[in-house]
Amino acid sequence: MSDLQVLDIMYDTFQLAVRLTMPFLLISMVVGVLIAIFQAATQINEQTLTFVPKFLSILAVMGFLGSTILAMLQDFVRLMMSLIGS
Repeated sequence: MSDLQVLDIMYDTFQLAVRLTMPFLLISMVVGVLIAIFQAATQINEQTLTFVPKFLSILAVMGFLGSTILAMLQDFVRLMMSLIGS
């Protein structure tokens, strides 16, 4: 295996990691900002208030995108197994 192939695998791995985590990070950030605005407007300074809405929004994203994420992971594993086999 050449250095170029290793770099391509590393790039693909990084790109897959970004694609898999980005929906969760974005929805968590949006929910966090909305709750922070709500807390600033009402002057409620409860640190645990953000946990449940973020958790529920992440579960919702997992429900909507779970099959897509699984398909992406399966394709990547198939690619890696084909590279190992050859």
